Amino acid sequence: QVQLVESGGGLVQAGGSLRLSCAASGRTFSSYAVGWFRQAPGKEREFVAGISRNGGGTLYADSVKGRYTISRDNAKNTVYLQMNSLKPEDTAVYYCAARLGSYSYIRREAYEYWGQGTQVTVSS
Repeated sequence: QVQLVESGGGLVQAGGSLRLSCAASGRTFSSYAVGWFRQAPGKEREFVAGISRNGGGTLYADSVKGRYTISRDNAKNTVYLQMNSLKPEDTAVYYCAARLGSYSYIRREAYEYWGQGTQVTVSS
C-alpha cells in the first residue's frame, strides 16, 4: 500500500512557475507508476502527466506539453511536477496518484492510490 502527500501549491501570476512534490510512504514506491491529475471547479478530474516506475517513460496531456515536466527520485520516494509558463486555465486542485504497472493510463479509474491534493491558483 502507498500513501501520497502533495505539496508545493500556491498562488502565482500568469507566466510564473511552481514545482509540486508528491511524497510517498512505503518501501516499494519504485514499483508504482505515478500520475498527476487536476480538477478545476465544476470540471472533471483530468490527467496531466504520468511517469513510469524507473522514470524512463513520461506522458503528458496536450494542454501542458512543453510547459510541465514530471520527474521522480525513487531514493527519496518523491515525484515532482515542474510547471512553467503557467496560465489562468491551469488553476485547479492537483492530485498525484499511483498504480502498479504501466504509466500510460490516463483514466483516473486506473489509479489505486491518491493524495489529498494541493491547490494551484494562477492569476491573470
